Amino acid sequence: MGMRRHAQFLARTVMVSNNNLGKAARLLNSILSKEGIFEQYRYTRYYEKPTQTRRRINYERCKAIYSEDMNRKIKFILRKNRMDPYPGAS
Repeated sequence: MGMRRHAQFLARTVMVSNNNLGKAARLLNSILSKEGIFEQYRYTRYYEKPTQTRRRINYERCKAIYSEDMNRKIKFILRKNRMDPYPGAS
C-alpha cells in the first residue's frame, strides 16, 4: 500500500517471478542505468569541484549536439523516397 502512493517507485518496480532474484536484479540495474540514476548518484556521492562540474556539463552539451546532428544525418541517408539514394557518390 505504501509504495503505490509514491509515483517515483512506479517505473522502477520489478516483479520477481519463480524466486529468480538474479534476473530481477539485472532488470532493475538495466532500468536504473537507462534512466541515468547511477550517473546522478555518482555525481552526488562525492563533492565535485565547480570547474569539474562546468567541464562535465559542457561535455554533455557538446555530446548531445553531436548526437542530434548525427541522428539527423543518419535519418537523411536512410530515407527511401529520395531520387538519388547516394548523393555525391556518382
